[in-house]
Amino acid sequence: MSMPASPLLHRTPLYDLHVSLGAKMVPFAGYEMPVQYPAGIIREHLHTREHAGLFDVSHMGQAFLEGADADAALERLTPADIAGLKDGQMRYALLLNDTGGIKDDFMTARLPGESALYLVVNAGTKDADFAYITESLRGIADLAPQPGRALLAVQGTKAESVLSQHAPGVADLGFMRAGRFTVAGAPAIVSRSGYTGEDGFEISIAATDAEWVARALLAEPDVMPIGLGARDSLRLEAGLCLYGHDIDEGTSPISAGLAWVIGKRRKLARDFPAAEKIMAELFAGTNRKRVGLKLSDKAPAREGAEIVDAAGAIIGRVTSGGYSPSLGQPIAMGYIATEFSGDGTEVAITVRGVPRQAVVAPMPFVPHRYKRKSGE
Repeated sequence: MSMPASPLLHRTPLYDLHVSLGAKMVPFAGYEMPVQYPAGIIREHLHTREHAGLFDVSHMGQAFLEGADADAALERLTPADIAGLKDGQMRYALLLNDTGGIKDDFMTARLPGESALYLVVNAGTKDADFAYITESLRGIADLAPQPGRALLAVQGTKAESVLSQHAPGVADLGFMRAGRFTVAGAPAIVSRSGYTGEDGFEISIAATDAEWVARALLAEPDVMPIGLGARDSLRLEAGLCLYGHDIDEGTSPISAGLAWVIGKRRKLARDFPAAEKIMAELFAGTNRKRVGLKLSDKAPAREGAEIVDAAGAIIGRVTSGGYSPSLGQPIAMGYIATEFSGDGTEVAITVRGVPRQAVVAPMPFVPHRYKRKSGE
């Protein structure tokens, strides 16, 4: 029997399953979420790299953007090339404010044969995102949030072989593609991306089908349930941003290293929020850059830790940090003054009041293993 939910926290459709599996539940983005299972974060992390992990990401916001001019409407709020999306194609995009800061990062897809755009936004910002999109595009396009849908993810080297047992034809889905499939008998929207750096799939299903589908996947020998702890260490190794930490409304897409999100046509048209400012930064550079960092000793640097030069002057701050199970050492991500941002630059990070030696390192820390097909 499930315990009553906190009046301040929501639960995903898989809450009871998490509890039955022995998960440690913690507050996250307004939800009670599993941070780890009895196996522990390190084992969950390595299992995903070597086999496959099942993640509950039902707290994220799903919606459809409908309307004859939905493409052009969404382009008012993002520098991504939305009109250029082909049938079945998915794209990573940024939702910008009027000054060019990042309100959120999100995924959008054009499902084959469908006119509406499918959107997935971050959990902690979904209410604000949906309100912003609705108000900004009023009279042009209609946003239809989908609170009755759950979202699961299967990530890892065995993700394709595992999901293929339950979703006929899914192996033919290319990287950054999406479509409608049947998963364990349930109608689903399946996309193929991977915030772990591994090959992976995201499965959007009706909330009422979530536990059935999750149990079917967990019955596979290669699959282990994975909590928020390993999800964070996996995406950090992959060099991927976490909204509210590595990017936020005060962050420029250029300093964040996300210039590639701006579509070529959009660069020429300069018709997105704060386009002149962002394009000026693209050509002239910014005074700080997001970089990867490897620490020399075993003490991990956490968010907010100061990055200092040889003289002890503060030159940046850590935005994400922790232990890398794959590398066996602490790693971090942060913003640093541009003159110190070159790979191999020696710096120090203040951890518990003590400067710890570190070096600027290229990202991803662990090579991506997305399954790209020829021509992608």
